[in-house]
Amino acid sequence: MKMLFKNVNELTILNLSYPQTESKLKAEESDNTTIMEFVLVGFSDVPNLQWILLGIFLAIYLIILLGNSIIILITRIDPTLQNPMYFFLGNFSFLEIRYVTTTVPRMHRDIWTQKGNIRFLTCATQMSFVLIFGGTECLLLRVMAYDYYVAICNSLHYPVVMNHRVCIQLVAGSWISGIPVEIGQTCQIFSLSFCGSNTINHFFCDIPPILKLACGNTIVNEVAVYIVAVVFFMVPFPLIVTSYGKIISNILKLFSARGRAKAFSTCSSHLTVVVLFYGTAAINFLQPKSNQSEGLGKLLSLFYAILTPMMNPIIYSLRNKDVMEALKKLLPKLLT
Repeated sequence: MKMLFKNVNELTILNLSYPQTESKLKAEESDNTTIMEFVLVGFSDVPNLQWILLGIFLAIYLIILLGNSIIILITRIDPTLQNPMYFFLGNFSFLEIRYVTTTVPRMHRDIWTQKGNIRFLTCATQMSFVLIFGGTECLLLRVMAYDYYVAICNSLHYPVVMNHRVCIQLVAGSWISGIPVEIGQTCQIFSLSFCGSNTINHFFCDIPPILKLACGNTIVNEVAVYIVAVVFFMVPFPLIVTSYGKIISNILKLFSARGRAKAFSTCSSHLTVVVLFYGTAAINFLQPKSNQSEGLGKLLSLFYAILTPMMNPIIYSLRNKDVMEALKKLLPKLLT
């Protein structure tokens, strides 16, 4: 009899606890549901500015395409620009076109439709290309700084040191070396579990806003992001600063004021681009995730991913007399 009551009590307890267990399992199941797509907020939070933003970003994209395409063209066909410095500049302009094309057309579509739905795999692919092109830009800026250093500080050996074969190897190394690292980092981030919201408060799939949606502890992934950022951002930057320290020291030793002015004019274009790109990108990637403002992160990304590529052709054209002369010769041919 006691055994019967005991069994009844156990069954009663199990029946009472079953709904709670079932609801708990359902909650865990919903939390671990595989996210098939994300939603990019972009600029949908300001719907009243939809057409203005669409016009502004379309104009910026066309300026980037036109400006960088012209630089690629003149560095290929103008006889006076057939040297390593302009070979690197042409490759840099090609890189900028590829870089903005991974984000801006998608952003146009989202602003036009006011829908930011992006599939999981598409988001991962976009992030991978953004990281690859961003890493390549860091390395290529370092290569360009080294080219200036050799041209000014070791001018007698410049044709030998920076021969065509070396230039191709440096460009190829800049493009290839970051690919396995950035693809691996993308796979690591998208192998995380995502639960709850699938809304990304950004205009493209960037690392900081994606990590905010991940479940559980992401400290390992954050450390990996910092390591890659240090390798691609903080290692080349001191080398660029060191190169420019030696460049400026050599320029100041020149007796000709005209020679100093020309050397400063040539180097200042590249240095301006370095400061703009590295400054905004470093703040965005090296700032701890907990301290990041979503609005500030979006603004910084907008600056280094779109505005800086737009300014590059303008900076290099206005501050480089050789490029300006080549443009003056090219424009009449294009207009006729």
